[in-house]
Amino acid sequence: MRFCVVGAGFSGAILARHLSEKGHKVLLLDERAHIAGNCHTERDTSTGVMVHRYGPHIFHTADKRAWDYVQRFGTFRPYINRVKAISGGHVYTLPVNLLTINQFFNTTLSPKEARAFIEQKSDKSITEAKNFEEQALSMIGPELYKAFFYGYTRKQWGFEPTNLPASILKRLPLRFNYDDNYFNHPYQGMPEEGYTAIIANILKSDNIEIRLETKFEDVSEEFRHVFYTGPIDRYFDFKLGRLGYRTLDFERIEEEGDYQGTAVINYCDQNIPFTRISEHKHFAPWEADQFTRTVAFKEYSRLAEPNDIPYYPIRLVNEKAMLDNYIALARQTPSVSFLGRLGTYRYLDMDVTISEALAVCDRLDQLLETDKAALPSFFIDPS
Repeated sequence: MRFCVVGAGFSGAILARHLSEKGHKVLLLDERAHIAGNCHTERDTSTGVMVHRYGPHIFHTADKRAWDYVQRFGTFRPYINRVKAISGGHVYTLPVNLLTINQFFNTTLSPKEARAFIEQKSDKSITEAKNFEEQALSMIGPELYKAFFYGYTRKQWGFEPTNLPASILKRLPLRFNYDDNYFNHPYQGMPEEGYTAIIANILKSDNIEIRLETKFEDVSEEFRHVFYTGPIDRYFDFKLGRLGYRTLDFERIEEEGDYQGTAVINYCDQNIPFTRISEHKHFAPWEADQFTRTVAFKEYSRLAEPNDIPYYPIRLVNEKAMLDNYIALARQTPSVSFLGRLGTYRYLDMDVTISEALAVCDRLDQLLETDKAALPSFFIDPS
């Protein structure tokens, strides 16, 4: 019997490729009409711009293995993500750095002075942050938190920051120099031909059958093992309830020339209904000048309904019991392994998704050597 991989994003593609290279037959399923999942990129028919159809994806990592892996399947051009933010009618640079601090407080602080200044602003009574807001107040104090994070977070997640885990903010950097590189990883770039081309090259194998616009629930074939990267609660037909996700709506803007002068501008004020605007030609600066027209998208976040595409697991505290019960079910389900952002219900960057998929491949090699018939199910712990 062959293997089945559900989901044609990075997790599923890497698993399918690895199994195929080991001589195994694989059926790869995806219910969308294209591969690459939420990383899907395509040429805009009106402008010619390479568009990130489900929102911006910038590749960044400290894992050389993940970096080397993606470069096997396409050329990555240098790209630095430099985000701007509009708050209170002024434009600032993100992440919060020395320029942001001096702009916002109308000061000319040195790095040492700024560090002491923010230390004074921070809430020292918070020794262990219990939620997003406490984490922010303990890091940057109330003024910067209200200006750049409170309104944006309310719009992005749909909840008061006091109801969100502190871990969300721990991903965001705070700098006391003028470095406005949003990420702090040694390997950063953008695929020259887009992410879909990378995934397509990963999946080039005679041992892989790709079946698009197909739901796993509608496939009756038996498999040696299933690697499931879809929503974990959906696999179990939501029998314990629905886990919470945010989804995104996009409002298209097209015009001549340059719309906003940069790739991403965050809109931090709560009274602005969208979270950010992304202008996609700036994600490929090596070709941006060749387009006479530009395309940008306003991004609106809302709670996902049953028929929406799930983007971000919310991971509210009051859902933990439900998630733990789904994880227990997953561990007890024979011949099925869960992985990826949706399969483990975690907010994962692309590089982490790739690193974990490669780690699964390593484990598969060990299992396939010791058990030629059946594989034990496994689950990456979503801690």
